[in-house]
Amino acid sequence: MKRHVLAMLSVLAIAGPTAAEEEQKDLVQQIFGEIVRSSGLSGEMTATMPGTSDADEPLAEVLRFEPWQMLDDLFRDDIVLLMRHGPTDWSKRDATDVAPTDCENQRVMTDLGKRQMRDLGTLLVANEMIPGRIIVSEWCRNQETLAALQDGMDRAQPGLSGGIETETFAEANLLLSLQGAPNVTAMRELISGWDGGAEEGPLLIISHFTNIQELTQFNVYEGEMLVVDPERDNRVLGYLRLRSSGPDIGHFDAEVVEATAQGR
Repeated sequence: MKRHVLAMLSVLAIAGPTAAEEEQKDLVQQIFGEIVRSSGLSGEMTATMPGTSDADEPLAEVLRFEPWQMLDDLFRDDIVLLMRHGPTDWSKRDATDVAPTDCENQRVMTDLGKRQMRDLGTLLVANEMIPGRIIVSEWCRNQETLAALQDGMDRAQPGLSGGIETETFAEANLLLSLQGAPNVTAMRELISGWDGGAEEGPLLIISHFTNIQELTQFNVYEGEMLVVDPERDNRVLGYLRLRSSGPDIGHFDAEVVEATAQGR
C-alpha cells in the first residue's frame, strides 16, 4: 500500500527554481494525503495542498472512517462504497411524483454541500482511494454529488475523473418515490457481482437513504459511504464520512440532529 512522502517538498523548496523548474512546480502543486489514527476505533484521512496559492480555495474537510481495523480493506479493488448523495436543502421537499430529472421541483444540494463533496473527492484521491467505476442515481441531488466529487478528484489529479467509467443507473433511484426504483434487487445484484475486475478501484454507488437502509439496515447521513464487502455476503465493514457530517431533519429525530450539531 503506497503512502505519500512529503519530505521531497522541503528538498524542492531548498533547491529553488533552477533545474527542471516546471517539473518541480508540478510536483509541488500535487495534493498529498495522510492517514492517522484518531482514536482506538476510528481514523482520519487528511490532505495538504502545499503548492496552492492564496487565491485557491483551501481544503476544509477531514474524512473519518470507522473502524480503524478496516483500513487495509479500504484499498481493495473488490469493495463497494455505497454512498448517499451529498447535503441538501431540507427547506424544500420533493414534489409529489416528481420526475427524477425535474430539478426545479425536488430537493437539491446546498452550495455548502457541493463544496463539502468537492473536498470529499479530493480527499479520496489524495489518499489513493480512487473508484474504478461509479454508478449514480438519476436524481438531481445525486448528479450534483457526482459533479462535485469529480471536481474534487480533478483538483487532486487533473483529468482523473474523465478516465473513470461512470453510469447513470435508474435502479439506484429513490426507492419510495412513485417514479423511483421498484426495489433494491438490481442494486443488490450489482454489489454482489463486483469483484474489482480490470477497473483497478472500488465500485462507488451514489444512491439514497431509503435504498441504502433497505439494503443494509443502516441509517446513513448525507454524503456518508458504507464500505461493503461482496466477498462476505455484502457485509458492511464500516463507514467513511466527512467530519462535518451529521444527521438530517428528514430521516433523523430533531433532538438527535440538534444534539449532534452542538457536539461538533
